[in-house]
Amino acid sequence: MNHDQARYGDDDRYESLLSEKDTTRVDVDEASPLPAELTRDELELPGLSEPKLSRHYTRLSQMNWSVESGPYPLGSCTMKYNPSFTEAVAADPNAAVHPDRSPESVQGTLELLHALQDYLARIGGMDAVTLQPPAGAAGEFTGIHIAKAYHESQNHDRSEVIVPASAHGTNFASAAMAGYDVVELPSGDDGRVDLDALRAAVSEDTAALMLTNPNTVGLFERDIVEIAEIVHEAGGLLYYDGANLNALLGRARPGDMGFDVMHYNVHKTFATPHGGGGPGAGPVGVREELAPFLPSPHVRETDGEYELYDPEQTIGKVHGYEGNWLVLVKAYAYIARLGDSGLEDASAKAVLNANYLAEQLEMEIPYDPFHHEFAATAGDRDAADVAKRMLDYGVHPPTTKWPEFVPEAMLTEPTEAEDRQALDDLAAAFNAAMTDDESELAASPSKTTARRIDQADAARNPRLSWQALDES
Repeated sequence: MNHDQARYGDDDRYESLLSEKDTTRVDVDEASPLPAELTRDELELPGLSEPKLSRHYTRLSQMNWSVESGPYPLGSCTMKYNPSFTEAVAADPNAAVHPDRSPESVQGTLELLHALQDYLARIGGMDAVTLQPPAGAAGEFTGIHIAKAYHESQNHDRSEVIVPASAHGTNFASAAMAGYDVVELPSGDDGRVDLDALRAAVSEDTAALMLTNPNTVGLFERDIVEIAEIVHEAGGLLYYDGANLNALLGRARPGDMGFDVMHYNVHKTFATPHGGGGPGAGPVGVREELAPFLPSPHVRETDGEYELYDPEQTIGKVHGYEGNWLVLVKAYAYIARLGDSGLEDASAKAVLNANYLAEQLEMEIPYDPFHHEFAATAGDRDAADVAKRMLDYGVHPPTTKWPEFVPEAMLTEPTEAEDRQALDDLAAAFNAAMTDDESELAASPSKTTARRIDQADAARNPRLSWQALDES
């Protein structure tokens, strides 16, 4: 007896039920509308038992490095430890709100988003914030489009965006994708913006200068007020790449430095997940005169009620709904729990940890005084070889070969989350790898599951299925 027979009892009732079901069947045309080369008669899958499958994924997790394994000191594109309490908040059943519900039925959701907008605006010294962009690079793209819309509204014919040579590659891409010609700005001898080069680069064609402060090698742009004046006098806007905002929390704000628009990398500054293609978040803050161009919808509060509205000159949507809601919940939880003093303390420890680690290294660091990150040089060694050798000492290496104006660069950022023992272990691995002979470096890593791979080929020709691996 099957389930339906057990439920309906006698055989006659069951046969009647089957008859009723038969009358509701829908005939389906078996001919596929897809081209023959895109169809198949059967789905070939690997034949694995449950224990074998479970052990396979457990083994993969043990082979992988993560922030739960140890420090991940990748300078610039830093991944830091995400505290578990933010995950718990996002996993609360009350946070499982469908985005298609009416604003009247999700007042708590909109209140949290509105509060996060306010937090970020005050932290960045901005007047308004959108939470919609789904990643830092998407935030850049959004910010540049807001700047473009502003210039168009003022009948400004602007065709160029200035980007420092040391900037993230996404800065160049965001400006180009927005339709601008990119003007590359060389660094000065001290690693900062060369003011003479900037004066020569700005013109009536300048739409914006994209800048992060502190910059890629951790140096604070001490001439930032003058930089802002140069850009503004030319009629351009100053864009803040929020990659290094974690070095400034509680001490300085981009808006106070003269920046007009900025994005926030909440994955580093406010401990939301990073990497893997998302979902992420890249909120964008703007000065008051740029607020009308924010993406739609935007959250506002009127007489104690929260609503979604379209800014009057909105650039439109850049992502679905109001953004990646659960990622934003994590950012809100982190900021709310730490508060002003906690965020300031996190910033102080990020700077302290970078400087402590650097003091332990037997390597040259050409640019200082730095803040949250530094660029050491491997000298006559190949930085990539040194990094691969560090894997044999049980740590994850830093970013290598970038920025290019530091020879054999090893760009390092330990973040505020690491304790002294972790920093000492990192320093020991740096120093040991730097003293190993060339043959050991060339053969490394020798103690990892995967040996030296062709990184370029792996990036350009990834094998992402078991069939592709089987065919290789």
